[in-house]
Amino acid sequence: YYNQQLNQVTKDHSYVDKLVELGQITLEAAAVHPQRNVLYRAVGQGEQLEIDLHRIDLPVGARLLLCCDGLWGMLPDPIIQAILASAQTPQDACTELIAAANEAGGRDNITAIIIERGDF
Repeated sequence: YYNQQLNQVTKDHSYVDKLVELGQITLEAAAVHPQRNVLYRAVGQGEQLEIDLHRIDLPVGARLLLCCDGLWGMLPDPIIQAILASAQTPQDACTELIAAANEAGGRDNITAIIIERGDF
C-alpha cells in the first residue's frame, strides 16, 4: 500500500486464479466458483519446492501487507485500503483488519503482518 493505492504483489496458485489469468472467467465469477480453493501448487505437495521471488523497492511510508485468504477473502480491497490508510501504526492496522474480517464472517484462519518502510 502506497500513495493511496493497494497493489497485489503475489498470486494464488489456485485453479480459479489460473482460469482468471487465462481470461476464461472473471474475478467476480472466481470469487464464488465452487473450486476456488483447489490448489495446483502448494508447500508439501511434492518433493521439489518451487517458489516465486519478488523484489520490490518500497518508498518511505509504504506498507507491505502479508496476509492469508482468511483476510482478503473476507474483505473487499476498498476496506483493506481504507484500514491501511487510516491506522496509525502497522500493529493498529493488523488489529483492525483482523477485527473487520471476523466481523465480516471470519470463515477461515486470519493472518496479517504489516511491514512499514521507515526513513533509513
